[in-house]
Amino acid sequence: MIAGAPAAGKGTQCQRIVEKFGLVHVSAGDLLREEVAAGTSAGQRAKGFMDEGRLVPNEVVVGMVKARLACDDAQVHGWLLDGYPRSAEQAEAIQEAGIRPDIFILIEVPDEELVERVTGRRLDPETGEIYHMSFKPPPEAVVGRLVQRSDDTEDKLRTRLATHHANVAAVVGYYKDVLVQVNGARPMDEVFSNIDGALSAFVEDHVPAAAA
Repeated sequence: MIAGAPAAGKGTQCQRIVEKFGLVHVSAGDLLREEVAAGTSAGQRAKGFMDEGRLVPNEVVVGMVKARLACDDAQVHGWLLDGYPRSAEQAEAIQEAGIRPDIFILIEVPDEELVERVTGRRLDPETGEIYHMSFKPPPEAVVGRLVQRSDDTEDKLRTRLATHHANVAAVVGYYKDVLVQVNGARPMDEVFSNIDGALSAFVEDHVPAAAA
């Protein structure tokens, strides 16, 4: 499992983890959207709550996650669960469903840096490319058409950060014995080096024994 505040860099690190270790990336948010789009029974039930602006019940989301992690590819290659659980209630529900990670990665970044990361982001609506005015400056030719996404404002980010901080300690409490804390306020390569070290050590210690 991997967790972190908005803009902590989970997406980048998930991509690199999957590339290096061949794990199946599972995002609870993506699963929910896929089930709704496919019109499954679970998706139809979830859509009712979403249309009314209410949270989808844990048992619906946990059922989706459990079913996805039971698929052959996740069972054979292992899985990387991204962005879930996000509260103590969700952690308890998923644990009761028999889902527990070998490693729980928590990427930590100071709030002020997260604010700078988010408020500086700009989207090119024509290509879908995301730039950052400080860290990944756009070419002059596209600057004029860039837009700031509606949720990339400081006020909205701080609201999301407050929710994250209110819940993350409780979630971590469920996984203290497998917790790997990573300082995400460093270059991406250094962050991945820490994560790579932890995962590689686990593989070295456990995979040969499992194979034997």
